Amino acid sequence: MKHIIILGDGMADHPVARLGGKTLLQYADKPYMDMLACKGRTGRLITIPDGFLPGSEVANTAILGYDLNRVYEGRGPLEAASIGYDMRPDDFAMRCNIITLENGVIRNHNGGHLNTSEGEILIKYLNKHLGDEQIEFITGIQYRHLLIIRGGNKHIICAPPHDYPNEQWKGLLVKAEPGWEEKRDGNRMTGNETAKLINSLIVKSQELLEKHPINKERRISGKDAANSIWPWGGGYRPDMEKLCYMYPKIKNGSVISAVDLIRGIGFYAGLKIIKVEGATGLADTNYEGKAEAAIKALKTDDFVFLHLEASDEAGHDGDLELKLKTIENLDSKIIKPIYEEIKTWKDAPVRMAILPDHPTPVEVRTHVKEPVPFIIWHDGITPDNVKTYDEMSCADGGYGLLRLNEFMKTFMKD
Repeated sequence: MKHIIILGDGMADHPVARLGGKTLLQYADKPYMDMLACKGRTGRLITIPDGFLPGSEVANTAILGYDLNRVYEGRGPLEAASIGYDMRPDDFAMRCNIITLENGVIRNHNGGHLNTSEGEILIKYLNKHLGDEQIEFITGIQYRHLLIIRGGNKHIICAPPHDYPNEQWKGLLVKAEPGWEEKRDGNRMTGNETAKLINSLIVKSQELLEKHPINKERRISGKDAANSIWPWGGGYRPDMEKLCYMYPKIKNGSVISAVDLIRGIGFYAGLKIIKVEGATGLADTNYEGKAEAAIKALKTDDFVFLHLEASDEAGHDGDLELKLKTIENLDSKIIKPIYEEIKTWKDAPVRMAILPDHPTPVEVRTHVKEPVPFIIWHDGITPDNVKTYDEMSCADGGYGLLRLNEFMKTFMKD
């Protein structure tokens, strides 16, 4: 049996008064998710281990069955792998957002939805003026880029910018972890030295980006200025076992995502990275192209991990209508065509799972550490009594409440 996981990043939510007290999953028109909940079995999943923040790098890695206490090294090294940067032994890799600051606060975490061509120009500009033998800025996608600090110490405290909309940025600057202020990790810098260096780069980037022609053009056109870097999620090169060794049924597999982070997880998991033209990580992504790519991959591969970022971005923006649209698009443009195709594959049956990695409630605008609802369906599965797919209904599902790698073990079980 083949397997596909369809993951709507940040899709789960809280009850919203504007929707009559319903969550977005309860309110949205999603006939295929509801049909699969009725035909399949459901439950809820704890995706964030104790002691970890509810980041996508944590949740997606846990969903794939990894022990975060053993393999976690932060978001930066995963994104480095995705963009083809081979980390050196002394490298410290950080996710480097280009963000928007306004009146001393973080207006948004994405530089006003900076596009990749603009981001590439700004990152190369920063690398020219701030890069040296120790520091390197590397282009990623849209506002998501990479900062390499050779000899950097990972024992620092960073504030993910999407968790702090409308908060004063100066109070969120990098600090050393307690006990690591003057301590070195091998031959690396101390925690204080690393924090001081990163904070200096943040301030210098603001001076450089504020005057850049791209930001002058963005202001003229009414867009937010992409006027500061914000590094976070740093770590060293991770040691992750390939999925084919963890789950013998996965002899080959693919990951489909517009997000470097997810591609990086797939790289270390031993999955082939499939890039889809027009996939943006936003609500305007090429849904149809992703569905077609997943169907094509399933014809040759044992396992496909299909990731959609759009709901998470809409949640961070606090855009209720847009997030509803992303959920409905996931249902009609991804799940529908994939289900309609694979349900006919009697000689090569497919097991499908649908879930988010974490909630990103539109009225909170950041990730929250709560269980997420999931569906598992395949031809011949014994259904439970759940009739719709949402946070409340799945609490009564046949799988109950699973934790971390229990999901992947259940999904891969005969």
